[in-house]
Amino acid sequence: MFRDTVLKYYSKEKDLNCAETILYAANENYNLNLDKNTLKTMAGFGGGMAVGSTCGAVVGAVAVISIMYTDLRGHQSPKVRQLTEKFYKTFSNKLNYSDCKRLKDVYFEPSKRCEDIMVMAADVLDELVIMNPK
Repeated sequence: MFRDTVLKYYSKEKDLNCAETILYAANENYNLNLDKNTLKTMAGFGGGMAVGSTCGAVVGAVAVISIMYTDLRGHQSPKVRQLTEKFYKTFSNKLNYSDCKRLKDVYFEPSKRCEDIMVMAADVLDELVIMNPK
């Protein structure tokens, strides 16, 4: 189950931010075969791009959608836009927010960090992937 893979990567031992966690877990779970440089692209998106903006779990999920459903480029891949919109709306409706600052204010717990947010993002993304095979 994708949520279990996300929780494996969202650990103190792995020390990944939320965006990195989603991409690393998707790489394993969906066999994306991403190289280290591609995985490193998510490093700057943690903490809402370090300023509390868009949640890293959202950014990571959009990256996964882009990797999985883009043919050559975005403008030629309408499914990317459709699934990104569906992910964003579902995630935001379930948690009431999509920005890191507000999500942390509501859901962050020192012992679990943003685990509940990560599980929600994992479940939403996995449902989209299951319902939309490549």
